[in-house]
Amino acid sequence: MSSDGADRRLRSRTSSWTGSQKSAGQSSQPRLASKRAALDDGRAWSSGGSSSSSAVTALSQGKKRAALSSLSNSANVPAMRATVTPKSQIVVTKPKSRGLHEKKALKKVSKPVVKAVAIESVPDKSDSVAEVRVENLESPAVKADPQAVLSLERKTVQSLYISREPKETELQQGVASSNSIDASLKDIDAGIKDPQMCGLYATDIYQHLRMAELKRRPSTNFMEFIQQDINPGMRGILVDWLVEVAEEYKLVPDTLYLTVSYIDRFLSANVVSRQRLQLLGVSCMLIASKYEEICAPQVEEFCYITDNTYSKSELVDMERQVLCQLRFELTTPTIKTFIRRFMRAAQAAYQEPSLQLEFLGNYLAELSLVEYSFLKYMPSMIAASAVFLARLTHNPAAKPWDATLSRYTRYKASELSECVADMYDLQRNIKGCGLPATREKYKQHKFKCVSSLQPPVLAPEHFQDDA
Repeated sequence: MSSDGADRRLRSRTSSWTGSQKSAGQSSQPRLASKRAALDDGRAWSSGGSSSSSAVTALSQGKKRAALSSLSNSANVPAMRATVTPKSQIVVTKPKSRGLHEKKALKKVSKPVVKAVAIESVPDKSDSVAEVRVENLESPAVKADPQAVLSLERKTVQSLYISREPKETELQQGVASSNSIDASLKDIDAGIKDPQMCGLYATDIYQHLRMAELKRRPSTNFMEFIQQDINPGMRGILVDWLVEVAEEYKLVPDTLYLTVSYIDRFLSANVVSRQRLQLLGVSCMLIASKYEEICAPQVEEFCYITDNTYSKSELVDMERQVLCQLRFELTTPTIKTFIRRFMRAAQAAYQEPSLQLEFLGNYLAELSLVEYSFLKYMPSMIAASAVFLARLTHNPAAKPWDATLSRYTRYKASELSECVADMYDLQRNIKGCGLPATREKYKQHKFKCVSSLQPPVLAPEHFQDDA
């Protein structure tokens, strides 16, 4: 699809929605051909590079946002680890003999004084935390009050957050009464040398994200109890149009998911008329672009893409309202956040990563953005269901859920049955949804035409949990 053709299509859809007709002699504002980082999942896996824009207008030769000098949030600083001194190397000096007056004063001390603390490493545990053990230095006060010693030791351990037990990996958690881990479980974080993958902290990070998705979750019934002038169908039209905008400007997938999240969170607490619904959509995409993109589109570009229905001042004012409503809490886990992790667990069963499986999971996850009914499911559950259905569609003969996926997603197959069934109907388009943007996007060869694939019939044995 050429740039001019896509431009005319977006502007025609905008004109038909808002009802505004522009005169034939009115000249439209030139738009800036945005530059995007090579973070788009589709472009990263595609075999051929995308062609440059057909024409760069005078606006592109004007002001440009300078790229940040440092784009990484994690500095490449070597990790510093505390040196643990073995017990055998610690020299404890024998206390000198005290005089009679010093011994009498020592008896009056109510709290024991510990002269030295030995830090002893646990043998044969490379990743275990050092164990703190308090040495009894034959102090008369310590002998007189052993409970004080135990209390001091306990407070020391708690203040340093030191555990006496070796920290278990994610694969070892929940495995009780077993000396060996099941061979079917695969450690997807083992052997990762890229520090940006955060293999050592991935378990803790996603445990935090699972809690964060509960805090910043939009309402599941704002259409029934909050909104008065719009309905789920209008929301679907808006999201479908935003998919085309994101594709036209080559925005990264996270920008689209964050945009929909901001829209739903704003609609959960504010009444919006249908005339200002599109203004809310482009304002949320402007905020998400500033958050995710290296070079975000300008305000004038979003005004242009709406066929200049809204002015720059209206767009900036709506941006301020959205930020105040969100209380500037822009960091929120989305479906895309979880599907990255879950897809890695799904790819562990393959000797070579499958691009088709990757694109299929992203396609199913993106389809759920348009449907208002999917707000009742958590983003992590939608991501797990997308991986489940993608594996079933990609390889119907294999079992769609295994022990590795159950371990890393924290969902059993039986818990995903309802969400997978709704996504199955969405994939087959049983309701006859007339919003084609996502389906046409994934019909392209760079996405291996995954939207044309049809899943097999769902069977009850697909949702049976492993014993």
